Amino acid sequence: MERALEGRRETYSEEVERLVQASFSLIRDSGRLEPRVSEIVRRAGLSNQAFYRHFRSKDELLLTVLDEGVRQLTGYLHHQMQAEPSAEGRVRAWLEGIAAQALDAEAAAATRPFALSRARLSELFPSEVELSERQLIELLRQAIAAGVAAGELPQADPERDAETLYTLAMGWVQRKLAQPAQPEPADAALLVEFALSGLRRSRGRDET
Repeated sequence: MERALEGRRETYSEEVERLVQASFSLIRDSGRLEPRVSEIVRRAGLSNQAFYRHFRSKDELLLTVLDEGVRQLTGYLHHQMQAEPSAEGRVRAWLEGIAAQALDAEAAAATRPFALSRARLSELFPSEVELSERQLIELLRQAIAAGVAAGELPQADPERDAETLYTLAMGWVQRKLAQPAQPEPADAALLVEFALSGLRRSRGRDET
């Protein structure tokens, strides 16, 4: 599956791009992850034959849509992090960028269907979803590792802490997106400060 996705990515045809963008817009407009193939091809201006030329099933297309969304989010986070001079500042930018997926109304509309249906896609395509999400974790791991090297976060564990903060932040986003009320900025600020305080922790307790 991953080899197939990489091949499609390298030769991203106009048809695939139209199908992906049509799926994005349908998911955003409907708030659900289950647009029908007929709806997708109609919005893309293509035929069922064109759809099945590139994808064996709708779930395979949705996996590609999820991967593209993660790539876009990764690019956005990387841009935000690059503007920060310190490693801790880059970690903060990552956390705030993730939280923005629930705070910003437009981002929330695009993210909600995937966040609430992640478990199903993970069950169908476990290694592919994990590999896609690894892009986001790696950005965070690199920032934490830079903090360790610079002495800003001397007690941090880049690999384990990146995994932990990813789980914390994405769990927060998924929970907030499942609630009818839009989260408050103060809620996100608490998440960010809680996460950063963990990175600044002393390892004394861990070592005893």
